[in-house]
Amino acid sequence: MTLWLPPQGETFLARAPVVFASGAAMRVRGKRWFRDTERNDIQGQLPGWPKGPTYTARSAPQAGALNTLKGTAIAAVTLAWGALSSQGGSVGGPSGGTGADVSHDRADEVEDFPVVWAAPGTTARTLPWQLDPARSSPDHYRTHAVVTDRRLVIVGFPYVKGDDTLIDDEFLWEIPRSDIRGVELRDFKVGNDVKITFADDSWCRFSSVKRERLTRYLIEPPDFIPLDRLTPAQRATAERFASAQAPDARAPLVKRNTCGCLRVEVLAPSTVHAFFGHSGLNTVMDADGTELSLTEYHPDDFLT
Repeated sequence: MTLWLPPQGETFLARAPVVFASGAAMRVRGKRWFRDTERNDIQGQLPGWPKGPTYTARSAPQAGALNTLKGTAIAAVTLAWGALSSQGGSVGGPSGGTGADVSHDRADEVEDFPVVWAAPGTTARTLPWQLDPARSSPDHYRTHAVVTDRRLVIVGFPYVKGDDTLIDDEFLWEIPRSDIRGVELRDFKVGNDVKITFADDSWCRFSSVKRERLTRYLIEPPDFIPLDRLTPAQRATAERFASAQAPDARAPLVKRNTCGCLRVEVLAPSTVHAFFGHSGLNTVMDADGTELSLTEYHPDDFLT
């Protein structure tokens, strides 16, 4: 297993599977587009990209169709969908995978579904084509996002069905954290999507079955408490927890939660999984360094 890992002095924070998202509304279901700011299709302009499918959004059925009953039923569903979508909605909270029936962005989720939005020369045009499931089948190749305290990295590797531990990373793309202007959770339907906007106003829309693992440390500042600033009892608890994990476990990452307690997370490269990415191992301790049980604090204090 050959994993991409940051060099010494850069902190590895998270790793999660990621691909370009797919539409969920009836008109754009299973489809995705690559757009400029005038909504023109730009996939043929993206450097190094192999040819991919050209999608057409589904149209509403027309009156007078041969199967009038079927056409009327579909039209009714379409109108109801549009009415719901036009009501708007929220971006969504920190919990993902729950989905929402109402879209807050009809233009980009119901009528169209861009996953790259980029003027000429902007960052989103540099994203790797391997993120597109229509060009790189997840049955044979997987893409993961790696988050560090300095950058967001995309890696890819050939996938062997049935072997989720055989990973040979290929470095595909990177961007400094300072060039990421915003991260928005998009919960329409499935609830696995995230929109990342870059400093030049271009953006992309990803999907990840472990979205919170990908976004938590992009949204939160990586302001971890150095181990030498912990009390002796706190440090002992954090280091004891780390020593109980895999032999290659990194030094524990300690962060103060909103509850006032301290979350301790340990990452071990050997536990990376082809489907799930990297699952951080977590515990929570109080100010005295006492490890707490799940019933003693809010479940959100864990990194899921």
